[in-house]
This record gives sequence, structure tokens and C-alpha cells, in this order.
Amino acid sequence: MDDLWLVVGLGNPGLGYAGNRHNVGQMVVDVLADRGGLTFKSHKAGAVVAEGRLRPGGPRVVLAKPGSFMNVSGGPVAQLARFFKVPPANVLVVHDELDIDFDAVRVKVGGGHGGHNGIRDVSARLGTPEYPRVRVGIGRPPGRQDPADFVLKDFSAEERRTLPSLLVDAADAVEAIVDGGPLAAQNRFNQRG
Repeated sequence: MDDLWLVVGLGNPGLGYAGNRHNVGQMVVDVLADRGGLTFKSHKAGAVVAEGRLRPGGPRVVLAKPGSFMNVSGGPVAQLARFFKVPPANVLVVHDELDIDFDAVRVKVGGGHGGHNGIRDVSARLGTPEYPRVRVGIGRPPGRQDPADFVLKDFSAEERRTLPSLLVDAADAVEAIVDGGPLAAQNRFNQRG
């Protein structure tokens, strides 16, 4: 099933977290579902999923939003990968990244978790860190604000003006990976300023 991709948007469940910086991965997956006209439904793996294609003739995708909290995202991701028989190389995780400036998107395959507990758990549960990621820049917190508090706050009014274009860029990065592989996507998205 080389053409099947599991695209996971990380975040926290519930309306209270929906606009948080930590939930930007789920926001990107929502954009992808809208593009493909796909509808989410509950899955026994503890997630909501939407199956289909992002464009006619494109690879098949399963878009997923784990129903667990960020720090234990790995369980649902690993269960979905097993259920749909998707190897780690085709598990694409979209997540927030403190170490990238707000309004920037980067593509990465493998490597460490950089202190991101959701990525740490996904890597542990998949048994490997070797899977593609779309890292959505949220920037560092201002002043001495604790990063753990910063990621659980909604985007600022100023950020919300730019957020739609950031989500579109991140969704484009996902489509670039699904259509042409991570290397081509890295060449396209990681060269930007």
C-alpha cells in the first residue's frame, strides 16, 4: 500500500484547546479535509479519521486527529498505523514547533523530538523516529513566559491575521510530501526565509 498515507494532526481534545498554538497540527488536517471534501468520523483507535484523496487521482490518505492529549498521542497513531497497515515512512505527523519562527513551515524526516512530548510519544509507540513531519512554526514565547503555558494559549490577534496563510502553507507541505516524497518537499519548503 505504498500510495496510502496516514496524516496525523497533533493537538489536544476538546473545544477549550481548539484555538491553542499546540493544536495547529489539527488545524492543518482540517484544512486538508476541507480541500478534499472529506468528513471525519470516530475510529476505534481513539481518533477521528477522514479517508479519501486530497485531489482526483492523488494518493489515498487517512487524515487523523487523535482524541488523546498531546503527550500521549503515540497510542492512537500507532493503532491507526497498524489498522491501516501504514509503515512509519508513510506516517506523516503535523505539529507545532517552538524552534521555528511563527509563519514558517519546515519538513523533516526522523531525528529527535526537540522536547516536543507529542513527537516523543509517537516515536516511542511507532518504535522509530524515522517518519516524515511537517513542523509548523509558532515561535518562542515572549520574555520569560513558560513554553508549556505558551503552547496552551490561543494565537494572538496579530497572529490570527496570518494564521490562515500559515495553515495553507502547511497543508501544501503535506500535499507535497504525499505527492512527491519528503525530499522534494524539503527542497521546496526548507529553502524559504
